[in-house]
Amino acid sequence: MQTKYIIVTGGVLSGLGKGIASASIGKLLSQYKVVPMKLDGYLNVDPGTMNPIEHGEVFVLDDGGEVDMDFGHYERFLNVQCKFAWNLTMGKVFHAIREKERRGDFLGQTVQYIPHVTKYIRQKILDTAETEQAEVMLIEVGGTVGDMENELYIEACRQLKKTVGPENVLYVHLTYIPILDAVGEQKSKPTQQTVNLLRERGITPDIIIGRCKKLIDEKLKKKIARFCDVEAEAVITSLDVDSVYKVPFVFAREGLTEIMSRKLNMPITPSLEKWEALLEHVPEKTVDLAICGKYTALEDSYASVVEAIKHAAAHVQTNVKIHWVETTDIEEGKPVAEALKGMNGVIVPGGFGSRGIEGKIKVVQHCRENNIPYLGLCYGMQLAVIEFARNVCGMTGANSSEVNPDTAYPVVDLLPEQRDVTEKGATMRLGGHDILVTEGTKAHEMFGDVARLRFRHRYEINPEYIEEIAAKGLVFSGKNKDARIMQMIELPGHPYFMATQSHPELTSGLDEPAPFFHEFLKAAKAHKG
Repeated sequence: MQTKYIIVTGGVLSGLGKGIASASIGKLLSQYKVVPMKLDGYLNVDPGTMNPIEHGEVFVLDDGGEVDMDFGHYERFLNVQCKFAWNLTMGKVFHAIREKERRGDFLGQTVQYIPHVTKYIRQKILDTAETEQAEVMLIEVGGTVGDMENELYIEACRQLKKTVGPENVLYVHLTYIPILDAVGEQKSKPTQQTVNLLRERGITPDIIIGRCKKLIDEKLKKKIARFCDVEAEAVITSLDVDSVYKVPFVFAREGLTEIMSRKLNMPITPSLEKWEALLEHVPEKTVDLAICGKYTALEDSYASVVEAIKHAAAHVQTNVKIHWVETTDIEEGKPVAEALKGMNGVIVPGGFGSRGIEGKIKVVQHCRENNIPYLGLCYGMQLAVIEFARNVCGMTGANSSEVNPDTAYPVVDLLPEQRDVTEKGATMRLGGHDILVTEGTKAHEMFGDVARLRFRHRYEINPEYIEEIAAKGLVFSGKNKDARIMQMIELPGHPYFMATQSHPELTSGLDEPAPFFHEFLKAAKAHKG
């Protein structure tokens, strides 16, 4: 079949959930091979060096690409393994254009935004569709219409219609429908204005999705349709819901499936039964979990961790209440027992740097000594080893050489291949790796002989101390293929004390939760009991 192209743009304000909306559209089209692309306007090549408080979580792909957190939504909703090439940034675009110009590809021409840059963007979309043999290309344009950063993407997407034919392109615009509290009235003016901005750029949306706290009433849908030149049936509500995994159901009830089917001339029969069965169960018990980190000011910094918890909760059939614990408060004197009072499980997620780590180490010790289920992710594994070295092995002042280069016991040290690295971007140990799992361990019960996990780190457990630490009872249950890098640890006899150098949250999904989180939540539920 001819590849269909769905372009998703956003208006009014950022943070409306364009990634969720795009992924939900893709979920409704799951009978087809859907390939998602994200067009980001920033000049960074990738988000790997960005502050997570400002930008949100960095999502790491199996091929080692560091991408926007929206790719997490794509993988979780579409059950697809995304590729770094599917994320286009203006940093990538301008770098490629400059290389082409220096090589002489434009010899004799004045290189300009239009046609050269927009042609490059358009060709990358077409090449991806051909390479992946996509039946549907789902293209999310980052940012908000009117932003300078995404103007070239929008122009390229406008040109795409002429290239592939109007019958093969669908433009979807996500907007915001505010409700004035004083009168309780839904207002359409922001939508009218953002659609006008889009039309000024040559694109008239086929479908308008309005984010709103309530279903958009029929009268307002007709008004939006009249002023924005769309059918009333093509004005869809993106309703605020308690779980993002319910958004595809909202879209289906609003008639989005029928509209897409008609406009793209393709049959669409969504398969949502498995999700429906998982989401309709209402558990009676609530488990209290603490996520202890230093980026708690923005929960998006740990978006995939939160989603992995939700996936496990649906399968363990329990509610989860997440408590965000800022470990710098513990460092500054707040008693750890007070900070973790009433918690049934504790997660120390990934991170970098020294701020808050002494607080995290106290958290790890409290969980180990008081039989509270503990899950350490990446840095959370390194700190668990440091805590064990200090308090069980007698290595006073044991630390990571990242935090204290002069420590007498550098139980966590820089990976050898990282010692001569000078550039920061995309230079860590990244992407998917096969892990050899030790027989007779909890990890082996969970994964079998080999686990495929994703990584993003520069430091490792120092091989010089592994034998001494293991002799005191900490089990290193997962290693890389040459058995040099320790990838998993566990503590026998504890209800659940496991950690991994990987980021298992990146490969978790509602259909199949990550084993680390699934077993952790089972232990937390038992602790609650």
